[in-house]
Amino acid sequence: MFMTPLIFHAIDFSAREVGSGLAVSALIGTVVRLLSGALLDRGIRCSWPVRGTTLLAIAADLILLQADNYNSYLVGQLLLGCAAGLYWPAIELAVPLSCGSMPSGKGYALVRSADALGIGIGTLIGTAAATLGTLRTVYSVEAVCMGAVLVLISLYPLQDGPPYRVLSCNSPEPGDQLPTSRLPWLLPLLPVLVISVVATGILALQQSALPLDLVRGGLLRPALSESHSSALIALQLTLLVSLQWPVGRWLAERSVAFGLGLSLAGFSVGCGLIALSSLFESGTALVLAALLPMAFAQAAFLPTATEAVIEETPPEHRGLAMALFSQCFAISAIVAPLAGGALLDLQSNGLVLWLLMGGACIVVVPTLRNLKPRYRATAINADAHLPGKKQQRIDAVAGSPGNLR
Repeated sequence: MFMTPLIFHAIDFSAREVGSGLAVSALIGTVVRLLSGALLDRGIRCSWPVRGTTLLAIAADLILLQADNYNSYLVGQLLLGCAAGLYWPAIELAVPLSCGSMPSGKGYALVRSADALGIGIGTLIGTAAATLGTLRTVYSVEAVCMGAVLVLISLYPLQDGPPYRVLSCNSPEPGDQLPTSRLPWLLPLLPVLVISVVATGILALQQSALPLDLVRGGLLRPALSESHSSALIALQLTLLVSLQWPVGRWLAERSVAFGLGLSLAGFSVGCGLIALSSLFESGTALVLAALLPMAFAQAAFLPTATEAVIEETPPEHRGLAMALFSQCFAISAIVAPLAGGALLDLQSNGLVLWLLMGGACIVVVPTLRNLKPRYRATAINADAHLPGKKQQRIDAVAGSPGNLR
């Protein structure tokens, strides 16, 4: 993800061309995400969409490995979009289904730590490839990784836990009055989705606009080489790997509103520092200073927002809810690269772009007031359906047995 803009910038693709390919990938991903979420709500096992992801990603990598024109680039991005669309709802839903008595918030923190570690290692490999002048090596690495995932998930399918429909008996928190519209479960989820669009927009710009901003330079900030630019991105991801588990675990014991508020504050500070860096000859130091709050914000956002979706959605709709949540990534991946690429081409620097994103974080802060845990993530003991076994509900938030209705 992070290396693609640098790879195709090196063969004279414009920022608009790079951004449009990423946007098309996200657009096809929106359709596939909804399909994946609907299938999950109808009982398909989480492992099957992930198997499809690996096959599509390998095909995309083989195309992008040798792409030298826009059409080939576009086909590769389309396949990657389909792969991502299948993957995200399935892997997100598998977490609370696999947690058992462990709080799902800690489960998401652990999974996000694994994500950060994988992305960090991949970007370090990309940095080494950039230094050696063989950036496209990252596509070979990804293809090998996807092959390994396919083998692993065939040998050890995702632990989906109890039958998915068993979870549909979960009840809302006592005293909650839910809306009476045709989609009562969707309205409480809207604040999470709005915040997620803004946060994921910044994440998308980190993948698309930030590398280009660094290699082009700011108003006074000198341009960086491709290897130095990828090294800065690798440094941020290294920080993310270091912060993800402690931050995620710490926030798992606090409200999702608190965690998302901290995330928005970190993103706002980071965007402000990157914007200011354009105004100084030593602006690279400000970019370095921005890496910590940006990494902290990402570490806070990823597990907290996913846990917020679980808390705001009844279990029987969580497949589609996860699809809608992952659509925030898709919407941002469509709009942010196009808008960011256009602004970079128009102004030749990212000053206005990063100021706008920092301001957007501040604007959505009031929506945090509407968040509260309406549902608990619970599971039934896996052997409860066997003859002679007493059914017992496990409260995955409190980590203790609860009442069975």
